[in-house]
Amino acid sequence: MGNPVLEAISGRRSIRAYKPDQIKKEELEILLKAAQEAPSAANLQPWHYSVLQNAEMIAEIQEESLKQMNEKGKDIFFKAPTVIFISCDPVSRWGRHDVGITAENICLAAHAIGLGTVMLGRAEPAFNGPKGDHFAKLLKFPEGYKYAVAISVGYPAGSKEAHPIAPGRIDYIE
Repeated sequence: MGNPVLEAISGRRSIRAYKPDQIKKEELEILLKAAQEAPSAANLQPWHYSVLQNAEMIAEIQEESLKQMNEKGKDIFFKAPTVIFISCDPVSRWGRHDVGITAENICLAAHAIGLGTVMLGRAEPAFNGPKGDHFAKLLKFPEGYKYAVAISVGYPAGSKEAHPIAPGRIDYIE
């Protein structure tokens, strides 16, 4: 291929197993810089990043999400030592779209420096349930901001093969 961006896109995987070692502060700063360099509609940057590295708090959010989904025994964060929660301004017309761009920047930057990531929606029930305000305050979401996505980050303890590309997903209209 020869192009580092295209190689990163092709090589990135959703990692669902992490080593217990915490990521380095310098690595985290690289991810957050890449995140903030993402484009957004009208440059409104309607996102906020909450970096959680406290295992007990990660477990508390996981427990509440599983409770709200009536599930047990799953590890929705895959034992990642760091979880980045992205919240956004729900009034922003394109906020969740913009969050997707910034989240992918984090994942590609992580892959480029040897970290693994997986984007997660399964934490959302914790923020929509009765403890949602508690978690929003715990993670210092700005006033009125809502959970958008979480990203588990860490050193991969394994990987997987590339997923097959589904046929019939592209039409050309000329």
